[in-house]
Amino acid sequence: MPTREDAWKLLCEYTESESLRKHMLAVEACVRAYARKRGADEELWSLAALLHDFDYERWPNLEHVADQGHPSEGAKVLRERGYSEEIIRAILSHADYTGVARQSPLEHTLFACDELAGLLTACSYVRPSKSILDLEVSSVKKRMKDKAFARGVSRGDVVKGAEELGVPLDEHIAFCIAAMREQADALGLRGNIEAQAAS
Repeated sequence: MPTREDAWKLLCEYTESESLRKHMLAVEACVRAYARKRGADEELWSLAALLHDFDYERWPNLEHVADQGHPSEGAKVLRERGYSEEIIRAILSHADYTGVARQSPLEHTLFACDELAGLLTACSYVRPSKSILDLEVSSVKKRMKDKAFARGVSRGDVVKGAEELGVPLDEHIAFCIAAMREQADALGLRGNIEAQAAS
């Protein structure tokens, strides 16, 4: 099984965009936190999350063709590189148009964290602090109602994701904020809030 370092190298080989790399790191932070909470395989869940969009820049698939472009092309690369079918299936299932139905806890979690991580990043950037460290659930819910804000984020998928997890939306948002706060520096979301001195 490839390591996280292998996965990161693959991601960087296919993805030049800094914001897209950070998106995958954000989704990884959320999915890994759920794996820990549920006693699942953190490394396996982490790889699926980290690589879910690695092929997007090369094969964006804006037409949403089921068996071409993202994520189908990426799935072929992952098979060649020795990633497990569990990971590949989770990645295929995060895009509804592939026709791969979400079944496993990993598949539901990846889908639930994908759009939300993007929304939380956008919400952090427009705060005076530019930080996720002081982002609150109420602020995220307010932004969700503003259709002009972060247009690329599907509100429907955010809501459906929480439903698939069987977690109240507010709780899901709070959980993912906490997970991303732990990775604030790697995600570029510390903003202008100073690092608190270690006690």
